[in-house]
Amino acid sequence: MKLSQRALDIQASPIRKLMPHAVKAKANGVKIYHLNIGQPDIPTPQEMIDVYQKFDDKVLAYGPSQGLEVYQKSLVHYYEKQGIKLDISDIIVTIAGSEAVTFAMMVAANEGDEIIVPEPFYTNYNGFATMASITLKPITTYAENGFALPADEEFEKLIGPKSRAIMLCNPGNPTGTVYSRAELERIAKLCKKHNLFLISDEVYREFVYDGLKHTSVLEFEGMDEHIIMVDSVSKRYSACGARIGCIVSRNKELMAATLKFAQARLCPPTVDQLAANACVYLPDEFFDDLIDEYQSRRDLVYNELMTIDDVVCIKPEGAFYIVAKLPIENAEDFVIWMLNEYRLDNETVMAAPCEGFYATPGLGRNELRLAYILNKDDLKKAMHIFREGLKEYRKIKG
Repeated sequence: MKLSQRALDIQASPIRKLMPHAVKAKANGVKIYHLNIGQPDIPTPQEMIDVYQKFDDKVLAYGPSQGLEVYQKSLVHYYEKQGIKLDISDIIVTIAGSEAVTFAMMVAANEGDEIIVPEPFYTNYNGFATMASITLKPITTYAENGFALPADEEFEKLIGPKSRAIMLCNPGNPTGTVYSRAELERIAKLCKKHNLFLISDEVYREFVYDGLKHTSVLEFEGMDEHIIMVDSVSKRYSACGARIGCIVSRNKELMAATLKFAQARLCPPTVDQLAANACVYLPDEFFDDLIDEYQSRRDLVYNELMTIDDVVCIKPEGAFYIVAKLPIENAEDFVIWMLNEYRLDNETVMAAPCEGFYATPGLGRNELRLAYILNKDDLKKAMHIFREGLKEYRKIKG
């Protein structure tokens, strides 16, 4: 039997595809410091756990396709605290940010249409686009200038009759780049000029450092017809398993169409929405402490990278990732070698090769994404092992 072209074309996750090597190493008693995946070690708020433990409804029934009204209202409150005014009709609760991105792509573009996205980008955008039969058109950004957005002229070279949207991730995964208000306004004007949607993935909105402030595209006036924002609780509350996100737009026609997609999958999970709802009302100190912790982790990893000769890396300003260009030819080979061959006191490190974060063939082969999601003691050990392993690998590979 022949499979669908989607099944043949969809990309395996470059973040997870090396897991068999990790499983083998663990089976042999090796401790692995996982810097390859964005799974925070910060405890999930007890307020969220309490909801799961105390839920006592006799029937776990279907909820509304757009999400529970109590949670939609709480999200209106949450975004208002961010300076964003919304109605509950502007919000559809989704099964994590993944479904929100998929809905955004499918409501904005037809089969065969194109969405322009700066690369490197979150690898699963490729998978979502393949499922929707949409083509991602990459516009390359570079480690040497901190993965800054290219000039308008570079975007306009890619805009054609099949272009339907520009998609950004801010703060960025995998780069940690935070786009300024001026940069975002520039892209918004470009979308308005060419009648494109602007899809903004803002799941890391709280994770901004050095006193900077996150800018949402929903803050821009005169762009309501063009703006689609996607969000998630996974990283914000260290609740990746809850799988609750949302898609937000003031474009009423777009949201009415999106609701039809939501109806097709019936409803988002009820208990997880109630758990996420409890987190909306956490005290501000929760995020103050969280940001202080992640900023200190970022500084530790960045400073360790700067002790390695010939590494190219600009200190990221957000999320919890660092992309480093290494003085080697093949980062994936290095990661596999670390898992299969290198041990320091029977410990090793796993990172994410960056080639899979690019759509342009051949790019990112010598880059790695490091997720600073471990406590600082473990991070310090991990970076020491990483540095020593890279030194040994370079000797072997010449």
